[in-house]
Amino acid sequence: MAKRFDGRVALVVGGTSGIGLATAQAFATEGAKVMIAGRRVAEGEEGVSAIREAGGTAGFVQADITQPESVAAMVARTVETFGALHVAYNNAGITGTVNLFVEDADLVMFEQVMAINVTGTWLAMKYQVPAILASGGGAIVNCGSVAGLRGSPGCSAYYGSKHAVLGMTKCVALENAARGIRVNAVCPGLVMTDLVEAGFAGAEAKLAMLTARIPMQRPGLPQEVAGAVLWLASEEASFINGVALPVDGGTAI
Repeated sequence: MAKRFDGRVALVVGGTSGIGLATAQAFATEGAKVMIAGRRVAEGEEGVSAIREAGGTAGFVQADITQPESVAAMVARTVETFGALHVAYNNAGITGTVNLFVEDADLVMFEQVMAINVTGTWLAMKYQVPAILASGGGAIVNCGSVAGLRGSPGCSAYYGSKHAVLGMTKCVALENAARGIRVNAVCPGLVMTDLVEAGFAGAEAKLAMLTARIPMQRPGLPQEVAGAVLWLASEEASFINGVALPVDGGTAI
């Protein structure tokens, strides 16, 4: 039986853990050749091994998405390894320090959040678009957040960065609408990745409070976000372009 991404090449940026790794595994399960990109070599190689053991095709490239040369090399390595690039999921991001009044926030922290979340996403698209065009078209999905759909006190750096990601997504979607590339974003809410679970260790009351705010009364799973990414990247969403899709159990309503 044919799979949704048979014959396609997918690049997952920030794919060494959490939502990114779940998405890389999902693309491979659906027939794609997958390049995982990230900073952590050991975790990246583990992800590749897991995909190969499950019968999929994958590779890893170390990349720093804040550096143009590294991003260009990441895309070039993908094309050199698998012969094309059809789909990209830009998942890399950080939260920075939250729960600070703006006057108490650190400029270095703000600039780091912007460098990874905003500049990194912009650079990824800058180099992905020509490669996807040369491969005959495809799709880009960016990782936004419910933080890009609303505001919250104490989170100006992270929330500001995710608003920027969604703005860039819409602009690049319009630039490429007639050129054969669709560009969309997923907007996860609270998702129980290993990193999130570790962050709430010893803070179960806070996790319970945040969970109670979700209409579905539970956090999401990385695989649920991955499912949304694959749908947006697939031909099933062939007339969907420039959207910010909440994957949040109803939080952003």
